[in-house]
Amino acid sequence: MKKIIIAIVILLSAVQAKAQFLEKTFAIVGGTAHLGNGQVIEDAVIFVRDGVIEDVRSGSNTPVPKLYRFIDAKGKHIYPGLIAAQSTLALVEIEAVRATRDFDEVGVFNAHIRSLIAYNTDSKIIPTLRFNGVLTAQVRPFGGVVSGTSSVMQLNGWNWQDAVLKADDGMWMSWPRQFYQTGWWAEPGVLKKNEEYENNVQAIKTFFAEAAAYKGAQENLRLQAMKKVFEGSSQLYIHASSAKEIIAAIEFAKSYNIQPVIVGATQAWMVADYLADNQVSVIVEGVHALPEYADNDVDQPFKNLKMLSDKGILCAFAMDGSWQQRNLPFLAGTTSAYGLSKEQSLQLITGNLAKILKVDDKIGTLEKGKLATLFISEGDVLDMKSSQLIKAWIAGQELQLDDMQQELYKKFRDKYVQQGEID
Repeated sequence: MKKIIIAIVILLSAVQAKAQFLEKTFAIVGGTAHLGNGQVIEDAVIFVRDGVIEDVRSGSNTPVPKLYRFIDAKGKHIYPGLIAAQSTLALVEIEAVRATRDFDEVGVFNAHIRSLIAYNTDSKIIPTLRFNGVLTAQVRPFGGVVSGTSSVMQLNGWNWQDAVLKADDGMWMSWPRQFYQTGWWAEPGVLKKNEEYENNVQAIKTFFAEAAAYKGAQENLRLQAMKKVFEGSSQLYIHASSAKEIIAAIEFAKSYNIQPVIVGATQAWMVADYLADNQVSVIVEGVHALPEYADNDVDQPFKNLKMLSDKGILCAFAMDGSWQQRNLPFLAGTTSAYGLSKEQSLQLITGNLAKILKVDDKIGTLEKGKLATLFISEGDVLDMKSSQLIKAWIAGQELQLDDMQQELYKKFRDKYVQQGEID
């Protein structure tokens, strides 16, 4: 009897495995494929086998074997899944409720903090991002000078173990500001010097010196967590805005033979040659923003990425927040009105960003051997007016695109249609 039960279990497992294989095996035929590396293939055919892209070619007349489920994308656009960098997605649910905010720890040097284990796969915000093509997110902690480690997460899965694409991909720190703006965004005041700047920098140098010298004689989680950064297996992301702060941060990292990634980079355009010479990658935030200084061009934040790209710098775009990430494609698309092509703008949140996060072997572009994390849109995903997703997959697993917002829209649309107030 025991042998029969075992045989039945094995048979059922085999049947389930075959069903999962067939579910993740399909061919998308006839659409315009935007590969995420600057290339576009018209009338494309994308073969996906067991959740991995097997081939991408032109020619919808290509025979599709019976093994592959046929998906008609004629007249539509196919994109790699968009990536949201430096987000607090699934670390906060309701910003006004302290109990749902799990991204900011007490302390100044919190290298031991891991955003990975705080990631909440049941967040109601996640589906609202997927509806606009954001299928992967780098989730990071905030707070203090050294905030802790981020991880790259797929936006599906039962728990963080299911969702993780790359664990502990990088350590995050904020370089001290030399000057700070008084007032607020609508009425900015004068710039004031940070009198504690030198002391703040010295505190960072002391912490790094202690971490570099740490041998583990006495357990210290903060210092121990820095080991991967010095070994090079974990990146160092430094948030720095002004030109002088960017240079200071990079020179500091170089003193430890660390190649940092600069984030924020408001004035990166002013030191573009320096960034290019040192081969430093940049994640720019704040495209929709006022210029930092009164003598800057009014559209300087919009031109920043174009000026960096022209210097051959590997750059990408990111924005703060959790639910705000649903606007990621539209803000990135704005850069195409200020010098970049549409495909270059797409690269900022796909191929380029995947390279910076060091996950380009798995996602970021529609290429053979990569995970089938992609979507089909009726229109241009970078354009708010025409973007309309109809299908999306993460690692070949098709997603349910409806969420709470769509349900509410349908509910009240139907109500007013019935009342004859709208057509």
